[in-house]
Amino acid sequence: MKALYLKYKDFIMEVIHFGMVGVINTMMGWAIMAVLYNLIHLNYWVSSGISYFIGSVFSYHANAKLTFKVENRDKWLPWRFALNIIVCYLVSFTVAKPFTARLLHMLGLSENGRISQSLLENIAMIFGMGIFIVMNFFGQKLFVFRKTKGKREENG
Repeated sequence: MKALYLKYKDFIMEVIHFGMVGVINTMMGWAIMAVLYNLIHLNYWVSSGISYFIGSVFSYHANAKLTFKVENRDKWLPWRFALNIIVCYLVSFTVAKPFTARLLHMLGLSENGRISQSLLENIAMIFGMGIFIVMNFFGQKLFVFRKTKGKREENG
């Protein structure tokens, strides 16, 4: 068991640190999204988009420093990060809304007006956040903050 832990220790620590940053980011993001959608009455895409833009700025700096320990930030790093966020956001929130509607329909909760559009979209935003978190971790690890080949050889 110890050998297995030692083999995957760096990955485990990245997941833990990403999780810590993610908890803060998720609480902040959900609060922003909920206020924009439920109190200010902006639509699904604008509310979630603004929330994810603000959270992404925080996430970029926190994950570069704490999670992936990036020391040399090349000029393409912010662009790879932005591309990752955009792809993860569009995929997760595009999938979340129809998935939620289908799930609620299968459970018999959306028939005969049992669930409002507002509640449907709030639930979809939660599902979207979950999908986004998983995609974003692997996008940041494998695409944004990837280790160069020379760096892996030094560490390995």
